[in-house]
Amino acid sequence: MNSLDRNKGVRTFEIKIPQSNAFLLMPKSSIGTIDASASIRQAVEKMKHNGYTSIPVLTDSGEYYGTITEGDFLWYFVNEESIDFKNMKDVIVADIVRPTWNPPIKLDESLETVLERVLNQNFIPVVDDRNMFMGIITRKSVLKYYHDMMNHGKSV
Repeated sequence: MNSLDRNKGVRTFEIKIPQSNAFLLMPKSSIGTIDASASIRQAVEKMKHNGYTSIPVLTDSGEYYGTITEGDFLWYFVNEESIDFKNMKDVIVADIVRPTWNPPIKLDESLETVLERVLNQNFIPVVDDRNMFMGIITRKSVLKYYHDMMNHGKSV
């Protein structure tokens, strides 16, 4: 409960930690993803078209493979002097994605862990027990949760 201590003018909050982060999840069906087997040209075009700076990469079977960022493309182009727009179709995303960057979490991960992760990332990939991609938790959804809780006295 949100209460105001009249003697000290301090707000206190009772926070009930949810058992699942499902309420923060943006499902796979509502976000863009790219196949690990797609060409980097396809990935760049999809990211440009949607205004993304990073995008989850999935295997053909729907498992989370990694996240690719604009910076990954930049460093690839810097390091591969022979690459140009025409031959970008010959290199696949799996060849340049950093699979260990932006590791996924399970839906029942603690809210504390989620909060720590969104300090450094715009989104956190979420997978099930089989590593199948379920969706993402965005920094915006976490901030909105805490904002609503503080401003509306919600006990969640």
